[in-house]
Amino acid sequence: MDEMNLKMTHQRVGSISNAHAGRDFETAARSFFANQGIDLRSNLKVMVGISAAKKNHAFDLGCDERKILVECKSHRWTSTANIPAAKLTVWNEAMYYFSLAPMDYRKVMFVLRDECPKRRLTLAAYYLRTYAHLVPPDVEFWEYDETAHTALCIRAAARD
Repeated sequence: MDEMNLKMTHQRVGSISNAHAGRDFETAARSFFANQGIDLRSNLKVMVGISAAKKNHAFDLGCDERKILVECKSHRWTSTANIPAAKLTVWNEAMYYFSLAPMDYRKVMFVLRDECPKRRLTLAAYYLRTYAHLVPPDVEFWEYDETAHTALCIRAAARD
């Protein structure tokens, strides 16, 4: 594949595919939570829906026993420091599913910490500033530093 075609594939640099990058990030998230004493499994299905209409939805990670749901997003700013608008619609979708999930579950949005030098803002901070009206009050946001293998809660869930 020539350089032009490689650029047009929209694949994460250094990764075989975006799907591989996502799976690798989920593995990092599982490891992080395991170090916190929380064992998560992939594709945890729970019933979600509005009123009596419910259907199974698979969250990236979760645990029925500990009542936790985790969505993992390893998105980055664009290479030209533009907003990755299409990727943020996926974050909006995750917020929608969190809003439909059982209230007794802890809900965690686990995202890659990616700071835009031009904006001096992480992608998660930008999202929370711009889309706060779509984030349910019981959703936590954690930013994962892939170099240090640590994560920091940048938005705690509101508790009743």
